[in-house]
Amino acid sequence: MICRVTSPYEQAGFGVGFDWGPVGAEVVAGDIVAVVDVLSFTTAVTVAVDLGIDVYPYRWRDETAVAYAERWGAKLAVGRSEAGPGDVSLSPATIRRAEGVRRLVLPSPNGSTIAKQLSDGGATVIAVSLRNRRAAADWVREQDKRVVAIAAGERWKDGSLRPAVEDLWGAGGFLSALDRDDLSPEARAAVAAYDAVAGELPELLHECAGGRELTQYGYPEDVAIAAEVDASTSVPVLVDGTMFRST
Repeated sequence: MICRVTSPYEQAGFGVGFDWGPVGAEVVAGDIVAVVDVLSFTTAVTVAVDLGIDVYPYRWRDETAVAYAERWGAKLAVGRSEAGPGDVSLSPATIRRAEGVRRLVLPSPNGSTIAKQLSDGGATVIAVSLRNRRAAADWVREQDKRVVAIAAGERWKDGSLRPAVEDLWGAGGFLSALDRDDLSPEARAAVAAYDAVAGELPELLHECAGGRELTQYGYPEDVAIAAEVDASTSVPVLVDGTMFRST
């Protein structure tokens, strides 16, 4: 008999786990995985599904994305800096103002990429932000399965992971709302991080590095939307590995 050696990084033996980025998503497996990218992919997804828009995550914003959007008859989101009147980008504000959009291809190097990676591995993937963290927790609680939250994080110029505190708060807020007692130490740390600032949001979201960055680039409205804690009752689930649609 061959005995499988459990990796110490898997957080085995706990019903609720937490980790960072695409590598963490690969190592810490869950039946249900909540991808958290507060500024701005998963916030944008919740805004879209609130409006009845199906969101097709995609890894790249290039010619292949154009063909992918055409395949699904969807509007392709442009880069934030490229967006003109009537365009939709990763900016949640542009999605909220969109008219006549029912399908949206939303490229993102972090949250979108992780969601597609997890779906390929067979997990049920949901998009979680501060806006829908309680609604998502309520939905997951009914499933009674192992759940993992993956904070997407950002990237430094050398390509290495930059842990983004807003994603830690988003993941911790979701895990806190689960109200389960089988959290891994990593998941407990995320919950503690959220609980420590819950009474000071949205102010701290504007003051953290990610919030300051978007504000500096001219997108304070996106930070304000991301800070709408518990404003959304949507739970976007990735269907057939293709599109996020609300349950």
